[in-house]
Amino acid sequence: MQLYCKSLTQYKRLPTREVKVGSLLLGAHHPIRVQTMTTTDTMDTMATVEQSIRCIEAGAELVRITAPSKNEAENLRNIKDELHRRGYFTPLVADIHFTPNAAEIAAGIVEKVRINPGNYVDKKKFEQLEYTDEEYAEEIERIRERFTPLVNICKEHGTAMRIGTNHGSLSDRIMSRYGDTANGMVESAMEFLRIARSEDYHNIVLSMKSSNPQVMVQAYRSLIHHMMQEFGECYPLHLGVTEAGDGEDGRIKSAIGIGTLLEDGIGDTIRVSLTEDPELEIPVCRDLVKRYTGDERTKENVVPGIDKLTYSPFEYKRRQSFEVKNIGGKHVPVVVADYSKLKEIVPADLKHIGYSYDEATDKWHIGDAAADYIFCNQPLSFDLPGTLGVLVYYRQWIDANNPEKYFPLLEANQYLVDNIAKSATLNFVMIDCYSEGYPDQQISTVFQKLRNDQTAVICLSSTNTNSVQSVRRMFIELMQQDIKNPVIMICDSAHATQDESLIHFAVETGALLIDGLGDGICLGHHFGNTAVAPQPALLNSIAFGILQATRTRISKTEYISCPSCGRTLFDLQETTARIRAVTNHLKGVKIAIMGCIVNGPGEMADADFGYVGSGVGKITLYRGKEVVKRNVNSEVAVNELINLLKESDAWIEAPVMQ
Repeated sequence: MQLYCKSLTQYKRLPTREVKVGSLLLGAHHPIRVQTMTTTDTMDTMATVEQSIRCIEAGAELVRITAPSKNEAENLRNIKDELHRRGYFTPLVADIHFTPNAAEIAAGIVEKVRINPGNYVDKKKFEQLEYTDEEYAEEIERIRERFTPLVNICKEHGTAMRIGTNHGSLSDRIMSRYGDTANGMVESAMEFLRIARSEDYHNIVLSMKSSNPQVMVQAYRSLIHHMMQEFGECYPLHLGVTEAGDGEDGRIKSAIGIGTLLEDGIGDTIRVSLTEDPELEIPVCRDLVKRYTGDERTKENVVPGIDKLTYSPFEYKRRQSFEVKNIGGKHVPVVVADYSKLKEIVPADLKHIGYSYDEATDKWHIGDAAADYIFCNQPLSFDLPGTLGVLVYYRQWIDANNPEKYFPLLEANQYLVDNIAKSATLNFVMIDCYSEGYPDQQISTVFQKLRNDQTAVICLSSTNTNSVQSVRRMFIELMQQDIKNPVIMICDSAHATQDESLIHFAVETGALLIDGLGDGICLGHHFGNTAVAPQPALLNSIAFGILQATRTRISKTEYISCPSCGRTLFDLQETTARIRAVTNHLKGVKIAIMGCIVNGPGEMADADFGYVGSGVGKITLYRGKEVVKRNVNSEVAVNELINLLKESDAWIEAPVMQ
């Protein structure tokens, strides 16, 4: 079964062509390469060189530099020469958008050029265009005439090329025929790839970037499927979530999009696009890549193969489940907070998961990111908020004597005991997917009982190294057997650092949520050091961040923020922080913060509002794709954005902190 990867049940790298970028080889059997992009003015040679060196010393194997015009493209030679003079020979990549002439100059200087097929020849003016087949074919010939000179220069100089499609910058021509879809992204790249192949040029890498991890994953999968069908081979793939933002949210969004594909052996080079200094992107890249470097990932495992996939990996559709209280059915995925490692729990501890207790009024205040359930070792000694349920192990549940608030967590063998006492409304049944401790016969018997139990919620976890593949395979088994109980995914981390754990959680649960699998998540407190206290606030924040990034539960404002580059026309990090500070209470509103017009109206894709650099010290404000105010002075632009939010009925006053 050839879909988009070598295996859905164990880790196997997708074979791709070998591509040479200077002295660096990528694709085929070579390691996954990490890269970043400078944020300096390309005309400032020394600043760009110094920043490039910081990136290289942090571990970057390629460094990308913007070349928006002929002048910047020509200055790449000075930058390269200075780097070589200082002993740095890491390949450089020229980033090109609207200027074919700049690409042709850069291709004779640096080791790789990146072009965007959405704006290399075509334009984007948000116009609906109608083409006959003949007119469409004529446009393809126009692309051929404009693109072939670059191909020939690359062949002459041995320069590599990335054909980099961005979801938000699809041309009006592609949008008119394919719509704002993953298929449109794929076809945009395939048009250029066909021309390159017709010229016998193959030193090509491709990318399908989006600020929405769901769209990004579907586009890469579809691209692989189309390349294999049309060419019988796959070119190397550069992975990235564009405009991911900063901090925890940017890392979660990137880890979900990139990690979902890496889990299936897809991806030959990656970049994590953060609105931070570029050298700070590299540690995140390295934490992602090292998950796939050990021999353990490639060992044969006990997970059964798949004859037929029970869902489409090319579109989002949530697995059907029936409703058990507030879990499953049409409910958003729930969050279960793991407090099982705390020896004693007091009301103040619940503040970490969104519940603040006011002693004076004897009332609970519940936040937007409040966990739905709490997992404890023992019954609690105080009354709980009305919306919060408690999971306890079966023996403790028997002693709880509060059937409205407490629900049992049963091992599979406990669940199978005849006439065992159970909750009349909600029971959690744990299954460790395809581990040696769970023989197939036992699982089969559990499934038979679950099928007729309208109170049971399944808790899936896996102790296998390839845990994503193991849990996914169990979901497929449930779907094949038409078992529609809701499922909560339990994910523990034993990594040494919080950064590694964040990536672990985001990949292992996000990769499944992206495909519509799962009705809730529970993240465990194991940071590789038993002396470290449990951190429920951090885990709760990560859990809601994962649900937000997968677009399965919206609990906060979403920021689509570009990572900055030499084209940026204002201090992107400072401005992003200022906008966050005054808008982070606007639940569900998507705000794009873009450094320049290149990353502006197109790449902010599905944002509700946009704040885009349009000149030095000047900002243009958007409502969706509509320009509302042009050339606003940057000193007052944040206030003008707030006014726009108010005019659009998207503004509410920030709540007073308790």
